[in-house]
Amino acid sequence: MKILKTLTIAFLLTAIVPVSAQTADEIINNYLENTGGKAAWEKLQSVKMTATANAQGMEIPVEVYQTKDGKQLIKINFQGQDITQLAFDGETMWSTNFMTMAPEKSDAEATENMKKQMKDFPTPFMNYKEKGFTVEMMGKETKEGTETYKIKLTQEPIMVDGVEEPNVSYYYFDTENYVPIVTESEIKSGPMKGQMNVSTMSDYQEVNGLYFPFALSMGGQGIQLKEVILNPEMDEAMFAFPAVASDTEKKE
Repeated sequence: MKILKTLTIAFLLTAIVPVSAQTADEIINNYLENTGGKAAWEKLQSVKMTATANAQGMEIPVEVYQTKDGKQLIKINFQGQDITQLAFDGETMWSTNFMTMAPEKSDAEATENMKKQMKDFPTPFMNYKEKGFTVEMMGKETKEGTETYKIKLTQEPIMVDGVEEPNVSYYYFDTENYVPIVTESEIKSGPMKGQMNVSTMSDYQEVNGLYFPFALSMGGQGIQLKEVILNPEMDEAMFAFPAVASDTEKKE
């Protein structure tokens, strides 16, 4: 009778607690494996993406460059003119001032926060423990009509107006394919402070064995990738702040 009672209790526990419950690490490992494999992602040194952004009824060509050592460049073509929206060479962050069309360095706080993002390539989940990040399984949730696993990612704190703030985001992984389809993070400053910034990702396509989302929405702006090039040839000088002639040189 004692054996029967033990078996009955074990059966009930199995029914109540699913043996196949997913952990955060299992979801992340499945994600890396399903999108090309961790070894292949670790070999990736850089990427170039060409895309079209839809903004206020206009289609704006976009080029994005990212490197494993943290360099970034986002360039748009607006009314036939190339404009650098963001550039970072590992030390200096800058952009084009839309009023003067001159290159302009970012402030010290924004630059330091950008330096903390250097660990995010190709995904912050790659070797996240070594980066000092933590992840937490938050359960399941339906997003975009799809059942997902909700993962909380905590990265290094960032500075906002001189105050250190938590750096937390939420990733929603499709339970069937284990790829993120939605991300959420709190807006820390500006008129929308306190609201959630929501991005969506879909239409995953293979590029030389690795899978990338070709349809994205960021801050309500739709972005459609046209091409992704892995380890492209590039002139790293394009990330650096341009040499600006002094007033004396301009007069001469």
